[in-house]
Amino acid sequence: MIPRRYVIAGLGIGLAIVLAVILRPNRSDDGNQAAEPVANASTGESAEPEAESEGEVEREEGRGGAEEAQEEAEVTEKRLEALAEARANGDFGQKIAATTAPATGWVGSKALSSNFDDWEPAVATDPKAPYIYFLTTRYAERACGVHCPTPWIPLTISKDGGATWSPQVPICECDRSKAQYDPTIEVVPNTGAVYSAFLNFDRHNGFSTVFTKSTDHGQTWTEPVHVYGNVSWTDKPEITSSASGKDVYVSWNGPQGGDLYVGISHDFGETWTQQKLSADKRYYYAYDARVLGDGTVIFSESSIVYSGLRNVNGEVWHHAVISRDKGTTWQNVIVAKVPLGENCIADGCGPDFYTGQTSVVGDAPGHLVFAYEGPTTDAGPQRVYVSTSTNAGRTWSPGVPLSVNGENATQPRFASSGGGNVRIWYMQTAGHDPDAWNVWYRSSSNGGASWSSPVKISDASAGAAGYIGEDGFGEIYGDYGEIAVTNTGKTVAIWGEGFSYTGPGGSWFNIQR
Repeated sequence: MIPRRYVIAGLGIGLAIVLAVILRPNRSDDGNQAAEPVANASTGESAEPEAESEGEVEREEGRGGAEEAQEEAEVTEKRLEALAEARANGDFGQKIAATTAPATGWVGSKALSSNFDDWEPAVATDPKAPYIYFLTTRYAERACGVHCPTPWIPLTISKDGGATWSPQVPICECDRSKAQYDPTIEVVPNTGAVYSAFLNFDRHNGFSTVFTKSTDHGQTWTEPVHVYGNVSWTDKPEITSSASGKDVYVSWNGPQGGDLYVGISHDFGETWTQQKLSADKRYYYAYDARVLGDGTVIFSESSIVYSGLRNVNGEVWHHAVISRDKGTTWQNVIVAKVPLGENCIADGCGPDFYTGQTSVVGDAPGHLVFAYEGPTTDAGPQRVYVSTSTNAGRTWSPGVPLSVNGENATQPRFASSGGGNVRIWYMQTAGHDPDAWNVWYRSSSNGGASWSSPVKISDASAGAAGYIGEDGFGEIYGDYGEIAVTNTGKTVAIWGEGFSYTGPGGSWFNIQR
């Protein structure tokens, strides 16, 4: 997925087109109004939003204006230039050496491709069959000629639990699209249908969230459907569905300044309605989502306040955004408030790159586990924390740290096979070195009450790729990665590694034996 902080526009996108999208009104033309105030269950008080006009003034002074549109084009150009330079120097595109000493119980980490610049991957598994589905965002290389988007989203499928893999093909050629980002993918538990939402840029709608599905294990996909109604600026979708696949929910931010939206379908993704759930000055980011057995919907999100285009101030708030009536009403529960963490100092990186990531999973009826990150002091190293709820998200326990004290940590990702079983991976620095990152895995058999010892699953040997050193890889490549559980109970994890924020890099995965 693209960095939500810097929604990357493809080269050649006219600034006037982008501005026309960004500056459209917050209220959609189909009559959708801003949501009513939601209850903040952590305090029991009404969470009254600030006047919307004030929020718009703040956003136009910071994110969402001409400066951001200009930066988008610049970041994309730098990433493509870095890829070309690394290839010319022989630092990228070479065959990646196989992992020689896999982590105990794991097959060893592998890259989806050694030839391509892959960013922000996603994974889904079928709980009743041995299918694994990977998506990633691929830069520079066009999949189907000059009319296809760049970057584009390749799909990789295993039919045998990861023993063999299909060729990598576009999930959508989308010949009117300029660029694709932010892939998310889920398998419908009861049917095996595969759902995906991603960010598409086309000349008619600008950046828009679209939904597509496959009922033949990823061989063919439906024509993408817009989930946003007349809200024509969206960023970073997160998708989840009911066990039958009939009820589908997508959260995103947009059209200005990170407004929190949810798109809802009750006909298997054929048609969509939308709700705007915020009208304040906070910028929201969705990271994870689940539909529980009783139909409760929960998104894990974070929110921050920008001062100017890049800088952030105040606290990071971590939210559980919940509906108990299939999307008719929503509750915004603040799970934790934390200071701002360390700035990212890698080439091309903004200060907020490590900030505010979350994940959520339901591991038993009424029991939820929520992961988030934060430091103990402003600008300090972040730790990954876990909080639990025994009443379906109405209240939450204080966070318990999982990562090492003193190292910077980010990107917690959850999966569960039920019955109290919870699995997590997260990124963490080594030896206080901001250019040495690793991926660590832990598991719990009792709903997060206790955890196994950490295992390093980014286990490729030093030098396997140009950005991998003795102590870890140079930089997290993208805001996102994911984790899932196969039909035989094995964990699949996927993440991004690279030279820097600018890149290039690759999407790496590991599977339990």
